[in-house]
Amino acid sequence: MRTFPCDEGVILGGGDPTPCRRNARPVVLLVTILGSSLAFIDGTVVTVALPVIGSEFGGSLNLMQWVVNAYALLLAALLLIGGAAGDLYGRRRVFNTGVAIFALASLWCGLAETAQQLVAARALQGLGAAFLVPNSLAIISAAFPESERGRAIGTWAGFSAIAAALGPILGGWLVDLGSWRLVFLINLPVAALTLGLSFWRVPESRDATAGRRMDWAGAVLAVLALAALTYSLTGLGEGGSLPQRMLLLIGLGGLAVLLVFLWVEARSNDPMLPLALFRSMAFSGANLLTLFLYFALSGVLFFLPITMIEAHGYSATLAGAAFLPFTLVMAFMSRWAGGLLDRFGARLPLTIGPLIAAIGFLLFIPPEPGAPFWLSVVPAMLVLGLGMAVTVAPLSTVVMNALSAEQSGLASGVNNAVSRLSGLLAVAGLGVVAAVVFDRSLIDLLALPEAAVLPDLRYGRDLEAMNLLGPGAAELEAAVRSAMLQSFRAVALIGAALAVLSALCGFFLMPRRALRSEQA
Repeated sequence: MRTFPCDEGVILGGGDPTPCRRNARPVVLLVTILGSSLAFIDGTVVTVALPVIGSEFGGSLNLMQWVVNAYALLLAALLLIGGAAGDLYGRRRVFNTGVAIFALASLWCGLAETAQQLVAARALQGLGAAFLVPNSLAIISAAFPESERGRAIGTWAGFSAIAAALGPILGGWLVDLGSWRLVFLINLPVAALTLGLSFWRVPESRDATAGRRMDWAGAVLAVLALAALTYSLTGLGEGGSLPQRMLLLIGLGGLAVLLVFLWVEARSNDPMLPLALFRSMAFSGANLLTLFLYFALSGVLFFLPITMIEAHGYSATLAGAAFLPFTLVMAFMSRWAGGLLDRFGARLPLTIGPLIAAIGFLLFIPPEPGAPFWLSVVPAMLVLGLGMAVTVAPLSTVVMNALSAEQSGLASGVNNAVSRLSGLLAVAGLGVVAAVVFDRSLIDLLALPEAAVLPDLRYGRDLEAMNLLGPGAAELEAAVRSAMLQSFRAVALIGAALAVLSALCGFFLMPRRALRSEQA
């Protein structure tokens, strides 16, 4: 099941165009499912492969962060402009462009010879995803009449749930079977099939009311601001080549560019991010809740497979299977959770759901290295999945109902972008926490002086690459595993705290009922 809020809501931005021919609609739906799956599955599949990627390229946490963040950066920054481009230039055209870019980038990822090439290819994947994700959903709106749209959305969501459940397991199996490169190369036949079916059956559609100008200035400023902030945070966590003072200046520069972005958006006739949307307390509160909760979720789920493989010694396949309980609970409980809004209003589920998620984060904390999979992972993922299931459907409804019907698509697109932005910042920001806790824990475990330097013992680095040989190697390896586990516990504790903050947003900022903004 999709975990990002407002995925289905994005299709509301497509207006009410003339539907396509009935015999073409099944193919159109298949194309949207295949296209969305390329982008949705890629995130979790790649996370499972990160320890092996880091080992092959001799990197550690910094490399693994950028493999994820290079993709998330372009996707989060350009998601809104990708949807606007489809409305203006044609949804099928922009969708196909996104799929083609994603496929070429996947091939580059699979053939990358250096870490720098892999990170650049992942950024290109993010660009492709920013074009295909919003337009795959808008194509559904254009192709299906209103009477059939709900069933089409349900079918899309159902197959997305299956893909999300099987994707991480498939990724882990491919890593254990042969090479992490297969995780990227498997995208090529799926992309080829998607493009072939799209050219054959998907009709072109546009929004006749779309603005005539694209907010390229806003898009460039958003990318620059997020890139500077991400680079600063990842560098601070790993102790990169630049001094900390320079990294802090880069971070401050990113904040300055972000302020310029907001200034430009406030004065633009066709802004990528209309700031007037945030005049609604329900909309602002829902996005603040999203920022906190998805920061916690994305950060913990980024570090989970690394911890399972490196600290607990699990296989990549089992690390991928860890996502299955979460996904299944989301898939089976989301429909029920959607009814909570009608029975209890918005405030209760958006308070209780994040609190349940906080309990799920806390359940990650107790196990020791080598703890059984059923004890260390499954209970936490089941509870976390329940908390997210209770939250996501009501949250999506509040976002779409907080503004007028004409703004529903834009509102859901903004909320979807906020959830992805929070994931980008989480991976970068919590990396600082993980690295600091790892260093301090290792120094304490080895009874070393505070000024000790351990250049080859870094968080997330493959244990074999650390060359733990000779007398005392077993004790040193155990200390490394314990330090990595301490890092993950710190991340999980922060995740629980942020989930509680999101619950407070739900209690104090959400309306009692999910009504239109003028009624809420």
